[in-house]
Amino acid sequence: DNKLNILGEPMTAEDMTVDLDTQDDFTFRFDVALAPELNVKVDKKIKVPYYTITVDDDMVKRQNESFLSRFGKQISVDESTDERDLIKGSMVEMVKKGTPVEGGITVESTIVSPAYFKNDKEKAKFAGVKKGDKVMFNPSKSCDASVAELASMLNIDKEKAANVTSNFEMTVTDITHLQPAELNQELFDNVFGKDVVKTEEEYFAKLREMIAHQLVPESDYKFSIDARAAIEKAVGEFDLPDAFLKRWLLATDKNRKAENIDEDFAKMVPDLKWQLIKEQIVKQFDIHVDDADLLALAKRVAASQFAQYGMTGVPDDVLERYAREMLSSKESRSRLIDQATEQKIQTAIKESVTLTAKEVTMDKFQKMFEVAE
Repeated sequence: DNKLNILGEPMTAEDMTVDLDTQDDFTFRFDVALAPELNVKVDKKIKVPYYTITVDDDMVKRQNESFLSRFGKQISVDESTDERDLIKGSMVEMVKKGTPVEGGITVESTIVSPAYFKNDKEKAKFAGVKKGDKVMFNPSKSCDASVAELASMLNIDKEKAANVTSNFEMTVTDITHLQPAELNQELFDNVFGKDVVKTEEEYFAKLREMIAHQLVPESDYKFSIDARAAIEKAVGEFDLPDAFLKRWLLATDKNRKAENIDEDFAKMVPDLKWQLIKEQIVKQFDIHVDDADLLALAKRVAASQFAQYGMTGVPDDVLERYAREMLSSKESRSRLIDQATEQKIQTAIKESVTLTAKEVTMDKFQKMFEVAE
């Protein structure tokens, strides 16, 4: 009736006793922890830095090289010129050069990629290798004795691979080289869509714009750390009903130990206080999440998941189907509600405080982020 803002849950008073056999009237008493009344007002009086990461030429160069490789093509060559080349051939277990192990392991066809070798000496043995060459190397050393990698390389089961330490002679039968894509309209269309950019100047400008967009979440996360600190400072210190909350934690979590509760509770206090402040921010800006918000977020999550597998431009109806599947799970729906609420809180804060815009290099940003952590 009084709409009390309580922390945790009501608990029966510790000194309350009830005798059901002898008493006719019963009085039940409960202990309740009330949330402190906070004066939270997020407005322009609160100043928060917002760091934009500078997109430098090296970032653009690396991104371009990534796209050139991604949209390149595999070609067969006579000689290896890149450690990333795929070397195909047969392998024979050897006692020494020219002497195979009697009854040893023979691999009719396998592929190795020196770029992934963990031993530089073994990797160097394949530098400049040509079709028809014979290369003596140690597969076990090349993969740091990884049983899974050895089994795959030698086409044998893991139990057998665990005991392999011999040298092998590989007869090279084919070399596959990744030929990077050319910087032309075909590449521009593959990266950004048909005729979105038509010149190299437009392409590199668009790359810079894309990288800047990709860095926004980094800036936003740093902002969320700084905004929290600024708002907490504006609200000031306030007390919590520590004794009750410790008792409640011990009663509701059987894995907690009484001897550790002071240490555990001390770690929880900052986030608990911030949660109480956020509840007031939700009230201040009348923040709520509806079905449309959840569907939109779920579609963005689905699109991001597809993008991780190199699938961009997924049709909207496909994204919506996956999004609705996510929302049909109670656990996923709850997680998305929390995520959507958090995003709206951060948006409200960002739009309401005074932003102090600053540009920083990625190196300086990362050092600053480490300090924040």
